[in-house]
Amino acid sequence: MEKENNTMGTDFVLLGLFNHTRVHQVFFTLVMMSFVTSLMGNAAIILLIHRDLHLHTPMYFLLGQLSLMDVMLVFTTIPKMASDFWSGRNSISLVGCAVQIFIFLTLEGGECFLLAAMAYDRFVAICHPLRYPILMSPRLCLLLAVVSWLFGATDGLVQAGVTMSYHFCRSREVNHFFCEAPTLVRLACDDTMVFESVMYVCCILMLLIPFSIILGSYGLIVRAVLQMNSVAAKKKAFTTCSSHLSVVGIFFGAAIFIYMRPRSYDSKDYDKVVSAFYTILTPVLNPLIYSLKNKDVLEALKRSLTDFPFFCDEPDMLPLAYTGVWVSEYPVFMSTTPPN
Repeated sequence: MEKENNTMGTDFVLLGLFNHTRVHQVFFTLVMMSFVTSLMGNAAIILLIHRDLHLHTPMYFLLGQLSLMDVMLVFTTIPKMASDFWSGRNSISLVGCAVQIFIFLTLEGGECFLLAAMAYDRFVAICHPLRYPILMSPRLCLLLAVVSWLFGATDGLVQAGVTMSYHFCRSREVNHFFCEAPTLVRLACDDTMVFESVMYVCCILMLLIPFSIILGSYGLIVRAVLQMNSVAAKKKAFTTCSSHLSVVGIFFGAAIFIYMRPRSYDSKDYDKVVSAFYTILTPVLNPLIYSLKNKDVLEALKRSLTDFPFFCDEPDMLPLAYTGVWVSEYPVFMSTTPPN
């Protein structure tokens, strides 16, 4: 059968995440509440780190980059989904779809490497606190952030380019609430073997390698925690690490399910639900788990609330490394010999 090239001049139709039943309206309200909470939480972290000199450290510099990515991520998907839900106009142009894929994968890929950089920062701070200024210098910290953005942008450019190179001759209905590459490729009438090969390579680089770094870093952290003498310090350390790993597990687990599962386990009806975990849930959890439960951030928030205006005239500073960056969470390291 001759292929019909309907790529040019025809919009895609996003079926969305919800319909207009009462139950789905409740879920939609929860999503919008999550959207507002994510914006407020991540924006607060960015502003606090910008203003408070006590937070100009590698740890909080990386947290600020994570919050920036999360703010951009929720703006990439949720406003369009909300507009489609209320207006009933679910169409998106080919160019709009390509832009959404590029921005989304740039942020998701960048966040993978940024989470790995944050895990390395915690490993150095806990296992080698006296060498922290050397192993986590301001220059290295800035380099890790730049590399995360560049790797993410490369991943987004490659996958968006390969996805949009296909001819779409099937139904224009995309069973999703935003343009995600694996879902969109199902509508292609060409052989998608090239896309699958490219996607697996990208996933190994962007998902498995950072995830392995995170697991290795936290494994060494757990070993160091087990050498602590203080039971209270052990409990606090395990609580903090477990909360971090739970968010990382949700983020990477959902992404691996969408991008790396075999085609024989195709479950397109559930893809948009799984995608909601790393597009909606993790941007809400990240500021709560990584920042707002941290004593240094809470103290910076108290200082800001008693010291208006919120912005100051002091110039931006590169993150200043110092060995006490994790002392507030692990006070045992002030009085005991740090683990090797």
